[in-house]
Amino acid sequence: MRLAAAMAGVVVVVLVSVLGGAALAADPVETTLTIENNRFSPDEIKVKANAPFVIVVTNKDKTPEEFESKELRIEKVVPPGKTLRINVRALKPGTYPFVGEYHQQTAKGRIVAE
Repeated sequence: MRLAAAMAGVVVVVLVSVLGGAALAADPVETTLTIENNRFSPDEIKVKANAPFVIVVTNKDKTPEEFESKELRIEKVVPPGKTLRINVRALKPGTYPFVGEYHQQTAKGRIVAE
């Protein structure tokens, strides 16, 4: 009985080592967001509710922009010509606005968790 328990433990350790934990937890879904001409594209992102995700933000403008969502407590400056990955916690169903802090009149969007 002890040998069987020990072997089961070894199998779990080997699986985690070989698969890098992939068998135990899936990577968060990634969604892309582009900043160009002081606007976000797309201006609406739909995500699965109650599941963490990653926003991959690319700034194609020649000036920095800040991705900001007060509701999500996220503020990230995206330098010109750079790409950032923003990890977002699992969200309850709802709509969560975001803005480009430096161009609030044009850089607006929302995340819809469904």
